[in-house]
Amino acid sequence: MTGTIDPGNPGVQQSFDAIGFDGDDTLWHNESLFSMTQDRFRALLAHTADPTDLDRRLLEAERANLRVYGYGIKGFVLSMIETAIDVTDGQVPARDLRSLIDFGKAMLEHPVELLPGVAEVVEELAACHRLVLITKGDLFDQESKIARSGLSERFHAVEIVSEKDPATYRRVMERHGIDPARFLMVGNSVRSDILPVLATGAHAVHIPYAITWAHEEADVPDEHYRRIDSIRELPPLLGT
Repeated sequence: MTGTIDPGNPGVQQSFDAIGFDGDDTLWHNESLFSMTQDRFRALLAHTADPTDLDRRLLEAERANLRVYGYGIKGFVLSMIETAIDVTDGQVPARDLRSLIDFGKAMLEHPVELLPGVAEVVEELAACHRLVLITKGDLFDQESKIARSGLSERFHAVEIVSEKDPATYRRVMERHGIDPARFLMVGNSVRSDILPVLATGAHAVHIPYAITWAHEEADVPDEHYRRIDSIRELPPLLGT
């Protein structure tokens, strides 16, 4: 069991039975890889489309395709291909489509790079606390990243979900016998890791990442969560 300081009442300790961690951009770099690939996408179509308009149309395609492809690299690549076809009125060369497929393969094969302090903090907390990894996206890709991260044995359970909403978090907590009032989620996305967790009556710690996908942007809540700048600040916050 662990404790953290309630931001609304700094003198009170709140106990937790389990700590949840997001994966992408909380434990390892992810959005930076998408950003780098989107730069390559702009360069590939620079002769055809204005970069700002291209970004807008790609984001529209990604959002529209979430219900079909879900989150992850594969859906991103298919959205790039769809956007390339649309902005060129179907005239995009086959070699450019091949390039987009190769971009996706490079993303899927990219080494998993842990954020600074992650390995040490996760190992420290796993020694005395129940940890649950809750990450969303393509099952195959997420399983591969978790295995290559070297962190999987530190977690009591791993949950790969298609969406992060209050209902999903409730199901995860019910499955593992966790009282929402005694659960703490740690993640980089306000939209996915903070707001839906707070809606269940659980608690959250926000660790912002340097880059945020536009779809994940959301207004931060006024209370009932803590914001820290680095995962290294988590153990002192929990009193470990």
